[in-house]
Amino acid sequence: MTTTMRTGTKRAGGRRVAVTAALGPASVALAAVPAHAKGGVDVTAPRTATVGKTFTVTAQGDDDASYMRICLENRSGGQPWHQVACGATVERGGGDARVAAQTKGTQRGTQEFRAVLYGLNSPNDNHPERMRGSDVAKAQIR
Repeated sequence: MTTTMRTGTKRAGGRRVAVTAALGPASVALAAVPAHAKGGVDVTAPRTATVGKTFTVTAQGDDDASYMRICLENRSGGQPWHQVACGATVERGGGDARVAAQTKGTQRGTQEFRAVLYGLNSPNDNHPERMRGSDVAKAQIR
């Protein structure tokens, strides 16, 4: 009888460990969800462009920050990202943050563009916080 009780106790303890092990990652996943789950960033660029011709790249974004500013970045040939243009600072509830840039394809190849949305504490904040980034949009220069 003692052996049966030990086995029963081990099974119950094993169930507790299994339940705890199953709930552990779920609680960690819930804790990892950001507090600002509302918003998004989109960038639009033409799929193809002609060498030497000017084309427009636009971006818009929204988030829960008090003030927002969106900036366009680009790169080509595996170079580092560099900032092309930034939009005006907008207050939450004042609509999406928007930016448009005129750029020129100077040589054949692929130019990549992305948008970055920054959150600011005030309209004149000198230390914006990166809130969101967009997917990369590619323009093939021919």
